[in-house]
Amino acid sequence: MTLTGNKHGLLKRIRISEKTLRLIVRCFVADCTSLQTSKIVGVNHNTTDRYFGFLRFLIIKQELFKRKEVMGNGIEIDESYFGPRRQRGKKGRGARNKIIVLGLRKRKGKVYCEVISDASRAEIMPVIRQTVKSGADIYTDGWRSYDALAVYGYNHKKVNHEKNEFVRDGNIHVNGIESFWSFAKRRLAKFNGVPKKLFTPYLLESEWRFNHRNAILKEVKKLIKNYESNKTYSLSN
Repeated sequence: MTLTGNKHGLLKRIRISEKTLRLIVRCFVADCTSLQTSKIVGVNHNTTDRYFGFLRFLIIKQELFKRKEVMGNGIEIDESYFGPRRQRGKKGRGARNKIIVLGLRKRKGKVYCEVISDASRAEIMPVIRQTVKSGADIYTDGWRSYDALAVYGYNHKKVNHEKNEFVRDGNIHVNGIESFWSFAKRRLAKFNGVPKKLFTPYLLESEWRFNHRNAILKEVKKLIKNYESNKTYSLSN
């Protein structure tokens, strides 16, 4: 994975005041771009780039570590496609030049995402089996790759989007994971295109922001504090 920063010497070369640092952090929390932040704070664009890259390093490191956790009951699962608009006449699960992401969201809880090469059962099922405990209720649309869920001991409930069915029995739907797709695509659109080699880090940051959307500032401060507690210099030194 390519990151825009690293933890070795990235910030030791930059000397800024605590006030400036706090402003940079608050702009990062507000999801301003690095260029917007440099203008707001009144520092060089390279400085905001380095701080943003470093904060993203801490976020992505945390997200990768938490991928060892297993999701419990009540999981919505869906795939989404990121990249250029689909060409006319291209239908079904898959389109050239698009990145496919499998998303799992615990109802009223957190999201887990993973880039997959295609929407086949061979790609989807290993991710689900490693991430969701056996016997859990799983909600999906009618895509055939999910039909094997029952074979692996999951309680599979689905809606048929192709027949304009979006909610069944008042509780069977995938609205939760679809709300994440909407959030992620709106967020990534403001970067005017993300190179494929950087897509995974940007996706992980979007996942983290969604999962901590009610306490982003608190969580960023916690990441910084945990980092500094293991270092002999301050973030602003």
